[in-house]
Amino acid sequence: MAREEVRVPDIGDFKEVEVIEVLVKPGDTVAKEQSLITLESDKATMEIPSPGAGVVKELNIKLGDKVSKGSAILVLESSEKSPSTEQPRQSPPAASPAPVNRGATSADIECDVAVLGAGVGGYSAAFRAADLGLKVVLVERYPTLGGVCLNVGCIPSKALLHTAAIMDAARELGAHGVSYGEPKVDLDKLRAFKEK
Repeated sequence: MAREEVRVPDIGDFKEVEVIEVLVKPGDTVAKEQSLITLESDKATMEIPSPGAGVVKELNIKLGDKVSKGSAILVLESSEKSPSTEQPRQSPPAASPAPVNRGATSADIECDVAVLGAGVGGYSAAFRAADLGLKVVLVERYPTLGGVCLNVGCIPSKALLHTAAIMDAARELGAHGVSYGEPKVDLDKLRAFKEK
């Protein structure tokens, strides 16, 4: 049985992050990737997973402690054999490479964080999670980033508001002696301008 000291991994540029939840105790059996503790910074909470399966032998932190990268969390006794006690394995005979199937494929995408929506909030959340070393998938229904505000609502609508402001300014020029006729609106051209 191998003992491993589990430490806080790289959590980005955070120093002295508070432990807000301890999810295990000595004697508990944990699975690989099971959450051990929860940390809270001024911007986010994050759970620290177990790097392997085993039994918690010692707990080195408590609720309210401040931790940083490399701080000891616990000692884990794994049921896996240590590399020195394993029997040497004979390598299998070399096989010829399997033919590559170039047909349609499907794949699962694995990540630590999935962010739905690439608007202002989603875009910045995805970059922050990536800065913390997490594998991030950003899901956006539009072909470009920016979400509804950039691609559909707020900013494209400003093009229409700008056009209306110009029309008002042209109408007000009548008081200064410059007159234009009534505007003729070509909706297709106006929509194309909005989409630019």
